[in-house]
Amino acid sequence: MSTVDYPIKGSCQCGNISYELLAAPSMIVACHCKQCQKLSTSAFSITAMVDAENIKFHGVMSEWSRPADSGNIAAAKFCPNCGNRIYHFNPDKPDKIKLKPANLSDTRIIKPTVHVWVSEKQDWFQIPDGVKVFDKQP
Repeated sequence: MSTVDYPIKGSCQCGNISYELLAAPSMIVACHCKQCQKLSTSAFSITAMVDAENIKFHGVMSEWSRPADSGNIAAAKFCPNCGNRIYHFNPDKPDKIKLKPANLSDTRIIKPTVHVWVSEKQDWFQIPDGVKVFDKQP
């Protein structure tokens, strides 16, 4: 098994936004809710839970937000040039970043151990054995 060396660099599609992930995420989550399906244009969206102190961003991002089912605000930062989503966050918890890790230069860390909102998952997708599963948001 290969080890991952930190920092890992990441960037949006056009390179206008870049970042460095300084330490391993606390968790990798696959979300199957309809909003994440729209976001990813796929069956689910992957999120790396990261402490804000463990990531450095470069470039000016735009922001978008919506109310979440929990009553919290689901906010997102993205590149204003190419539109690539970089991360999500709850404005009430700015110390936690929900990084969209597919734009990392080394994607070996993307191994979801938790699947949420499986009540809305695509029927054809089979969740792997040995991961935590939640019908909605835990």
